[in-house]
Amino acid sequence: MGRIVVGVDGSSHSLAALRWACDEARLRHDSLELVAAWSIPSAALDIASEDVVGALLGAAEEAIVAARKEVARCGPDLEVKTEVRQGQPARILVEQAEGADLLVLGSRGLGDFKSLLLGSVSQECSHHSPVPLVIVRPDERQT
Repeated sequence: MGRIVVGVDGSSHSLAALRWACDEARLRHDSLELVAAWSIPSAALDIASEDVVGALLGAAEEAIVAARKEVARCGPDLEVKTEVRQGQPARILVEQAEGADLLVLGSRGLGDFKSLLLGSVSQECSHHSPVPLVIVRPDERQT
């Protein structure tokens, strides 16, 4: 059995990637590893309070809970592992993908620049992924 790593952040793009990964995991008889990474923006490092840190961690944990629910709907028989880690998301995803069969990401996440075709995390992972990478764009009719 192989392992497919999926980056989740609660966005419609990561949900599309998760659905694609569920289908692929069922076809391959692979397990899924859902990864949510969170970090404090560098501009806020000096002023980040415990409340800010708690909110960021809470959002990552909520993304994992929602992703688990989605997997239960689309692939209830799939083996699923979850990971919430603090750190730069692209670095975390590349590390978690080490030894996996595939890394799956949405084309964009929760960043501020909605007009970009490819988000900074997916773009960075495309340069550094140790395994094949699939970047999924959502079907706008379904989001």
